[in-house]
Amino acid sequence: MIRLFAYAKRGEYIVTKSSKVIRRFSESLSVAGDRAGALLKPLLVQGEVDAGRRLAEAASGEGIGSPHRICDDGNLPSPRAKAIPRDTPAAAEAAPAGASSSAELAAAYAFCGDLARSHYENFTVASWLMPRAMRPHMHAIYAYARIADDYADEERSRAKLDAWETELDLAFRGAPRHPVMVALADTVQRFDIPREPFVDLLTAFRSDLDFQGYDTLADLLEYSRCSANPVGRLVLYLFGYRDAERQGLSDLVCSGLQLANFWQDVAVDLTKDRIYIPREDMARFGVTAADLRAARATPAFVALMRYEIACARDLIRRGAELHRMVDARLSRDVLMFAGGGLAILRAIERIGCDVFARRPQLTKLDYLRAGWNAWRGRLAA
Repeated sequence: MIRLFAYAKRGEYIVTKSSKVIRRFSESLSVAGDRAGALLKPLLVQGEVDAGRRLAEAASGEGIGSPHRICDDGNLPSPRAKAIPRDTPAAAEAAPAGASSSAELAAAYAFCGDLARSHYENFTVASWLMPRAMRPHMHAIYAYARIADDYADEERSRAKLDAWETELDLAFRGAPRHPVMVALADTVQRFDIPREPFVDLLTAFRSDLDFQGYDTLADLLEYSRCSANPVGRLVLYLFGYRDAERQGLSDLVCSGLQLANFWQDVAVDLTKDRIYIPREDMARFGVTAADLRAARATPAFVALMRYEIACARDLIRRGAELHRMVDARLSRDVLMFAGGGLAILRAIERIGCDVFARRPQLTKLDYLRAGWNAWRGRLAA
């Protein structure tokens, strides 16, 4: 699923091994200031401002501490004390009863924003097209998925995925501990987002730990139902859309994007002993797992890839009709994501479907074309 957003490195902390992000968050919130200074001011959550600078300038008190580690047994240590007592007038005015203080909430959103920007490969364009006020909430959703993906794909730890679901449950009960969950709890409350899409993502990540491949395209799309489709539905919730028709079109786009990423990364996934191409399709075109491991773009393999590309393209194009049913701001994002998926498929075709020789990459022209078409309200061919 996370490939719909970005690719990232593995992590020692609950977030990633991006020590710069961890250090900036820890330093900004652990600043021990003179208590004569003003309490942390309510901070605008823009997601585009440097978190360390803003918080270091405003901070006083002991801070809320650094992100929680996940222990080897999958448990989380107890969180440190909060900087602002919940019963202060400033905190009461800035946050509803039971919610995090305004300073803690601002820090949590800033942390998610730093995490998103530190893994910007596929996230950037979608981020700047999205309305500024919506970006922090998208960052919170991204951070939740990024962490879970690292646990599954890099650390391969079921215990940590289980611990992450426990943190999710705490967030939905109004008692979040991890900074990502502090932001996420606020987002789900503001937009009345159900728990289901977040749990579906964890279901997909757990299935990655016991990867067995897929017999049919229908089986692969069922995996995408949990791994990719929740992303689109979460975005719809952010924009206030909750109906089945729009969700169905969103599912088509997200599943098509998931397939495009799989076909882009056939060679990469082979290094992880993963083959996402349905066995039924491989048999139909006379391609075996051994053929794939030989890393040769045979005529049979090229024909197979062209078939899979056509299936993915059809899903994306049909689902892109969603852009006509949402407001202009979200319409551009739909067209951007759909256009990006179609661009990936064209990139595979440009190299003759030889994904073994080199990984298909989008060029600057591809990004500009997708962005320009999205801004003009149309889908690239």
